[in-house]
Amino acid sequence: MNTETYLPEGRRLHTAENQRLTADPTGLLAAAAEGIVLEGLAVRCDGEHNLFVELPCGEGVIPREEGAEGIAEGTTRDIALLARVGKPVCFTVRTVTACGGRAQAVLSRREAQERCRQEYLSTLTTGDILSARVTRLEPFGAFCDIGCGISALLPIAALSVSRIAHPSDRVAVGEDIFAVVSSIDGGRLCLSMRELLGTWEQNAARFAAGETVAGIVRSIESYGVFIELAPNLAGLAERQEGLAVGDYAGVYIKSILPDRMKIKLAIVDTAPPPKTPRPLPYTLTSGHISRWDYAPRGAAKQIFSEFS
Repeated sequence: MNTETYLPEGRRLHTAENQRLTADPTGLLAAAAEGIVLEGLAVRCDGEHNLFVELPCGEGVIPREEGAEGIAEGTTRDIALLARVGKPVCFTVRTVTACGGRAQAVLSRREAQERCRQEYLSTLTTGDILSARVTRLEPFGAFCDIGCGISALLPIAALSVSRIAHPSDRVAVGEDIFAVVSSIDGGRLCLSMRELLGTWEQNAARFAAGETVAGIVRSIESYGVFIELAPNLAGLAERQEGLAVGDYAGVYIKSILPDRMKIKLAIVDTAPPPKTPRPLPYTLTSGHISRWDYAPRGAAKQIFSEFS
């Protein structure tokens, strides 16, 4: 699949091609003839829920029923249109009228979405890696735009091996991420990200016994404190008064035990929680995964994912 054809909304807006084709009516006509997907900024939604799009060469209108998949059928609520005001929207160009060098264009976001979904369903398989943009966070996971505003769920348990309390501990709205397609069911895609953040061995190789490093408190149990060193790697330290989940902690690495997938830590110091998630250390950003084994060979506990 050509992932450059169907980008998450907002990723195309400032590209050279988009700027060139929206610069004048001739460019819009060329895009209409070739069926090219473009983007513009939705600046208002009128009382009939038509979206108006700001273009460098004029103005475009997306009629209500062309505003999103399912609007005409009643399976998508009109709030999906109102929520796009002030944000980029993708579209194909239906018609263009030029007057005094300015363009009045009729656009369709629905057509761009339908084409994107059709291509995804005909070409994607579970295990394929794609880029996405986080659009909404809920306690159970992150919703992501995988192309032209099409949404896919990234469940909280699939965000990493290291457990987190809320998706905001790992990603932020507006963040561009990579994910693997974990399931395709009835036209809906579900995503996973933990397979792209490295195995236990890959993460543990970044650390050595005797080092003092920074971590994040993820869980406080009666028997100790789990401290995340990387999104797919956590160690255990003894309990300490005054700690809270989300705190930063400077920790001394006492030992690394691959056969048991354990890292023993000692807390040296603590600090307030960070305001934004740390950058994600991807080990894969493209291609296809058939099977992913997190645990080292011979480890007592096995953690893995299998795809088509």
